[in-house]
Amino acid sequence: MATEGPDDFGTRQLPKCPTGIKGLDQITSGGFPSGRPTLVCGGAGCGKTLLGIEFLVRGATEYDEPGVLLSFEETDTEVKQNVRSLGFDLERLIADKKLRLDHVRVERSEIEETGEYDLEGLFVRLGYAIDTIGAKRVVLDTIETLFSALTDHTVLRAELRRLFRWLKSKGVTAIITGERGHGEGLTRNGIEEYVSDCVILLDHRVVNQLSTRRLRVVKYRGSTHGTNEYPFIITSRGISVLPVTSLVLEHSASRERVSTGIGRLDVMLGGRGIFRGSTAVVSGTAGTGKSSLAAHFVDAACRRGEKCLYFAFEESPSQIVRNMESIGVRLDEHVKTGMLRFQAARPTLHGLELHLAVAHEAIEDFHPSIVVLDPVTNLMAAGGLSDVYSMLLRLIDYLKGCGITTLMTTLTSAGAVLEATETNISSLIDTWILLRDTESSGERNRGLFIVKSRGMPHSNQVREYRITDHGLEILDVYVGGGGALTGSARLAQEARDRAEEMLRNQEFQQKHAEMEAERAAIAAQITSLQAKLKVTDHTIRVADSEEELRQAKVAADRDAMAKSRYADQATPQNTRLKEGSQ
Repeated sequence: MATEGPDDFGTRQLPKCPTGIKGLDQITSGGFPSGRPTLVCGGAGCGKTLLGIEFLVRGATEYDEPGVLLSFEETDTEVKQNVRSLGFDLERLIADKKLRLDHVRVERSEIEETGEYDLEGLFVRLGYAIDTIGAKRVVLDTIETLFSALTDHTVLRAELRRLFRWLKSKGVTAIITGERGHGEGLTRNGIEEYVSDCVILLDHRVVNQLSTRRLRVVKYRGSTHGTNEYPFIITSRGISVLPVTSLVLEHSASRERVSTGIGRLDVMLGGRGIFRGSTAVVSGTAGTGKSSLAAHFVDAACRRGEKCLYFAFEESPSQIVRNMESIGVRLDEHVKTGMLRFQAARPTLHGLELHLAVAHEAIEDFHPSIVVLDPVTNLMAAGGLSDVYSMLLRLIDYLKGCGITTLMTTLTSAGAVLEATETNISSLIDTWILLRDTESSGERNRGLFIVKSRGMPHSNQVREYRITDHGLEILDVYVGGGGALTGSARLAQEARDRAEEMLRNQEFQQKHAEMEAERAAIAAQITSLQAKLKVTDHTIRVADSEEELRQAKVAADRDAMAKSRYADQATPQNTRLKEGSQ
């Protein structure tokens, strides 16, 4: 019944006892079988004893289930000292009667001297420990030491079955640890896995001088479970298993947008930046300004009052802060206010699983809104391409599930295909910004374009940009006769265009002046004609007035003449008639 799928995790076909170990309960669909024994086997140093002790500690502290550890190798004092580094206070749990430790010394020579092998003494001792604190959980560490004197497999199988039946009769959930065998069997005797209800195999391997630990559920009677190998780590907080959580794509998608910190880049991304909770990658060859763009993104987020967590795999925090000051970005201010935290480590410090676990812990401690990983290609020094891809897949899925906006930088090798990332994560990310060098006229310049940005309209232009003392500056597209121009070719063409524009402006000004002069002349002529018109109008009015006065005077003179002749008042015609008749 070992199947795996998105709907299987969380399904419970039989009562489960949660381990409290991060990730393990998810893989086992709820924990170990309740009231049944589970075999945890593996080689030396793989973490069998620590897993058993954490199972007891989590049960006592988180589920109110007291536990008993029966050790056949280490004394009580040694056990307490060994787990103190994990933060487990066994003394307090013992004092509170939540935990009981018991060491049973088993010497093969002594067993041989006593004759027949008998487990009754063990049952009495273990039963007393269980009854004293009301234990619900039991760990036996390790099974090989207990049965080291038995060489007959028939007797060994019978005694194992007897031990397991007794544990089931006590109603306790038990973990029995066993050493990894050298042959085909999982354990030295090759029998324990057959009589156990659940078998967990731990593996500690070294690849390329880097150690990794992995866990696999070999079998689980009556329950579905994950069948893959899952990396796990041991940190100061205990064991953490890292399942591939991306099997279930259930994270929500926000419609809110966040600025990249570069106004013109936001415009290229539909005018408002990238979606909150999405993942963006900035790729390019060395020296193209990937970290500078990331610094702008961080600076803008901190100024908005959002916490940022910066994972640096190449430079120290001090070096990053100093370098960004040269472009006018003061990251030290945000570090002082607590809005920005650096997590810097070489990828070869530990394996990919531990890097992933450290990232999880840092995110859970700091609760950032923004996460930057710079550059993720350096992680390839800690593992193969498939391992890095798997690690980034899990990290991206975790960040999206938390609603954290993520920016990654990735280095593209010179001569490689630019529209490809070294870690093959292009299909996992939502926004891809590509920076590249262009060579022309004996110089190198920088260009930027957006390969993709899911869910938003975005520019298809290749934009030249410059890294200045006031930040990254994106320039307008400048197209000349031979295409888009950059660098000195752009400056030369701009100078020619300015000269031509100046000449055109001078010609226009000259023509404008000539037209203004002509207009002024015409206006002067119009003014002169208007003055002449005024004089003419006045002359006409004077002439009309003089004519009226002359006519009036002529009429007055006639009247006076008529009166002097004592003539009747008559019209001039009548007067002439009378004079004619005389």
